[in-house]
Amino acid sequence: MSLLTVENLEVSFTTRNGKQTAVKDVSFTVESGQITAIIGESGSGKSVSCYAMLGLIPSPPGHIDGGRALFNGRDLLTLSDADLRAVRGRDIAMIFQDPMTCLNPYMSVGEQLIEPLLIHKNLSKTLAKARAIELLEEVGIRNPASTFNSYPHEFSGGMRQRVMIAMALINEPRLLIADEPTTALDVTIQAQILELIAQLQKKRDIGVLFISHDLAVVADIADQIVVMEKGSVVEHGAPRAIFEHAQHPYTQKLLAAIPTGQRESGQVSKDPLITVSHLKTWFYPSDSEDPVKAVDDVSLTINRGEVLGLVGESGSGKSTLGRSILRLAPITDGSIQFDGTELTTLEGRNLKSFRRRMQMIFQDPFASLNPRMTVYDTLAEPLLLHDICTKKNLDQHIAKLMDDVGLARHFTRKYPHEFSGGQRQRIAIGRALATKPEFVVADEPVSALDVTIQAQILDLLQDLGKEYGLTMLFVSHDMAVIRHIADRIVVMYRGELVEEGTGEAIFNAPQQEYTRALLRSIPGVVRGS
Repeated sequence: MSLLTVENLEVSFTTRNGKQTAVKDVSFTVESGQITAIIGESGSGKSVSCYAMLGLIPSPPGHIDGGRALFNGRDLLTLSDADLRAVRGRDIAMIFQDPMTCLNPYMSVGEQLIEPLLIHKNLSKTLAKARAIELLEEVGIRNPASTFNSYPHEFSGGMRQRVMIAMALINEPRLLIADEPTTALDVTIQAQILELIAQLQKKRDIGVLFISHDLAVVADIADQIVVMEKGSVVEHGAPRAIFEHAQHPYTQKLLAAIPTGQRESGQVSKDPLITVSHLKTWFYPSDSEDPVKAVDDVSLTINRGEVLGLVGESGSGKSTLGRSILRLAPITDGSIQFDGTELTTLEGRNLKSFRRRMQMIFQDPFASLNPRMTVYDTLAEPLLLHDICTKKNLDQHIAKLMDDVGLARHFTRKYPHEFSGGQRQRIAIGRALATKPEFVVADEPVSALDVTIQAQILDLLQDLGKEYGLTMLFVSHDMAVIRHIADRIVVMYRGELVEEGTGEAIFNAPQQEYTRALLRSIPGVVRGS
């Protein structure tokens, strides 16, 4: 008998435009001791399906229009609020996508961990604390006894996610729902979290419902895969059947979007456009005499027309290096030459003239785009600031940029919040290209996107790079993405460059253990391609 059986689930929302069906006739099962993965892009209905059966869809505007969700022989959809609360956290637990927004910033992690034990099992605080410390150690938290009193902001993203896993497992549930638990993490941390979930699932013999937009992520851990598109299940089966014999066009599209290939080596000039020599960017915290050496004695060259991939984990200094080259971060020491001109000594108007030739695409377009400016105003600002055009021919230039980034011209009167994540990133790319720069720093431009949208943005950047003759520093923590787009790769670790070479050399014969660790973190379906 299945641990969880969902049959013909239907969920809708009441909107200004009438009733919108979010989940239509969805059925799947989760077996005890197995992992079922639900895969689909944002908006496919995968998270809504799980939230609905746990009573986490606000009503109104949400409505469960039909179906059953049988858990231990009881239909979750018909339980009272009190009965459902007793099931949540005790028999069914959930790991959410962003632990920072789910953990209470005013409570220590220890207080939050013992809360379910106090509510559901009436344990004393002493016993609950002992159990919490034991579980923190089990999920890989260092020094759990002292960590018990720490607050969420004192943890890294990966450590916060481990705390969330401990919190989900504290009451020994029979079913664990993991909603995109690795999306915001570095590939090495992602691999650790995936391995941890798989180990705990086997050790505790629980069922896991794993939600993700990335087929590659679940390839090594799932026992069965359910693919959802536009609220419906379009395909399901064992991982091997899905990866080797996908039947539905949507599944085939998801598989095709996984970055597995290596960029074809084009004719890249050996003429350096950017030369960085012994660059240091150190920060001095007010409460410490020791500097944070974000960039420490880094030297590299970027040739004209080249895409240089800069890879490393969060905190390695790669984003700070990109900002330093563009003079967006304070430089402690060293030299940056752009086309033979020393940038570190430029100020005022002299620096402004080079701003036109160097641009940046930021990681989060929603944060970098002004929410009070329309797309038209966003694109017009750099064009007018750098005297690239006049108000008379401004419309023509903006229309060309919209065409280049693949957005409809009539979108120019919309605001950033009216676009999807992928569309916002296209706007950010258009803004960066408005000045027709020679050099662009792309700082993690696809890390927060669905794999299909990620593939579109990577293809767009490659096409525009050829059209505009761009030289690019592409920053990422994902080796598979870097392999797809870069001509040459440099690996950064703790502020220093530890390895450099062509994609073929880095992937086939890495010299440093850190590089090998990054490569091992790539999902097997990508690594083995």
